[in-house]
Amino acid sequence: MALCAFLALFLHKNRIIMAEFADILIRWYDENKRDLPWRNTKDPYRIWISEIILQQTRVAQGYDYYIRFVRRFPDVFSLAEAEEDEVMKYWQGLGYYSRARNLHAAARSVAEAGSFPSTYEGVLAMKGVGEYTAAAICSFAYDMPKAVVDGNVYRILSRWLGMDIPIDSTQGKKQFAQAAEELLDKTRPALYNQAIMDFGALQCTPSSPDCQACPLADSCVALAQGKVDILPVKQHKTKVSNRFFNYIYVRTGEYTFIRKRTGNDIWKNLYEPVLIETESDLTENAEAFAEKLHDVLKKHADIFLKPVKLGVKHVLSHRVIHANFYELVLPEDFDALEGYQKVPIEELHKFAVSNLVYQFFSLILEPNNQKM
Repeated sequence: MALCAFLALFLHKNRIIMAEFADILIRWYDENKRDLPWRNTKDPYRIWISEIILQQTRVAQGYDYYIRFVRRFPDVFSLAEAEEDEVMKYWQGLGYYSRARNLHAAARSVAEAGSFPSTYEGVLAMKGVGEYTAAAICSFAYDMPKAVVDGNVYRILSRWLGMDIPIDSTQGKKQFAQAAEELLDKTRPALYNQAIMDFGALQCTPSSPDCQACPLADSCVALAQGKVDILPVKQHKTKVSNRFFNYIYVRTGEYTFIRKRTGNDIWKNLYEPVLIETESDLTENAEAFAEKLHDVLKKHADIFLKPVKLGVKHVLSHRVIHANFYELVLPEDFDALEGYQKVPIEELHKFAVSNLVYQFFSLILEPNNQKM
């Protein structure tokens, strides 16, 4: 059955029309909405910043980052004029650093054009902006009737409508987008979109939702069929790989060595100390590690590594990094390490690093009351 026919049949069967679905969500939102700074503006720039921050980040974590970010970069022109290293430093701790790189690149394109795009197509063309983000910006800033479809919306619609088609399938994405458009309150798109997103975040939660207190309980297919815990459906599980990192904090007097990561990974353009990656844990690969270490530190045959912390497990969305942290003290006249730059330890806090490296540096520096 075509989705429109399915949706119409469902709504008729439950004696609820699309407007009532929207009204229920908006009434719930009026009583339960969160007071968030990006909701008190129609500035597309600030809405854009909030949406990018919240793509892979919970509101509780993203709130302070947003405040700090827009205080330093209050408009698209100040962001465009900044150096990427500074932008990355302000993003440090949020993860998914490609968001910051894309944000900066998009800001420069917008600044060059002279103003923030005011059409859906223009917003969608910005680097790092997909259909969901474009719909959110356009509905919140310009009141365009564009339905947002994020994880919250997938969850609400799959449960309420009883849709068990995988949300990560081509057909599933198409059907959910169509359902979202059918249910959108086109007279109040900004209010409706905020309502359905908060409803998913606070009421129709991924696990243990309070269905008895849900205002949609009487018409929820998943609740009636006992399928709340299994909807929405995904057809693919994220493949997780393991990597083994051995970080070495090389100290020579008041200096240490760091480098900027290159390559196309999530930590691109972030800084890190000496890194030796092995194919497996050191207990299985000690000889290979020793060879790589001597290749890096060619001038010193006698090397004593002080373990700082071993067996650290850092879990990312598609990768688990198993890390060991070491400290190595070398003579003060040691001034060159191929591929690395020598920096004063007191300036280490100026460089953007990953959460894992930040944890390592904190273990080294904070006991000595040095700033990180």
